Amino acid sequence: MKSLRLLVFLLLPAFAGPALAEDPARLTAEEIRSLLSGNTIRGTWRGDEYKQYFMADGATIYAPRRSRSTVGKWRVDPAKNTYDSWWERGGWASYEIIRKSGELFWISQTVPPQPFVVLEGEQLTWTD
Repeated sequence: MKSLRLLVFLLLPAFAGPALAEDPARLTAEEIRSLLSGNTIRGTWRGDEYKQYFMADGATIYAPRRSRSTVGKWRVDPAKNTYDSWWERGGWASYEIIRKSGELFWISQTVPPQPFVVLEGEQLTWTD
């Protein structure tokens, strides 16, 4: 896993351009919990816009802009400093979160780094 993270960090500039030119800072489990719990994130995953709300009880709602919302589960793994999500179709998956020049990125083994922003509270409605 350590070599995979090193490879991801080495490849970050190739995927994200100048926004990731500085060394990224990996968030700790407590930082991840504080960032997500009770808040919504907005981003793009594989080209599709989405919002996702993280309830304090470990439930989460994923709301893509152009399709139906789904309910899943989330947790933080303090031993690995990862965010873990569970969806009926895929089970549990782990992600690192990094902060680079004030921007946040999901780090996954299956896609290039994906940027996202945090919206305070529950904000799943699309108004724009």
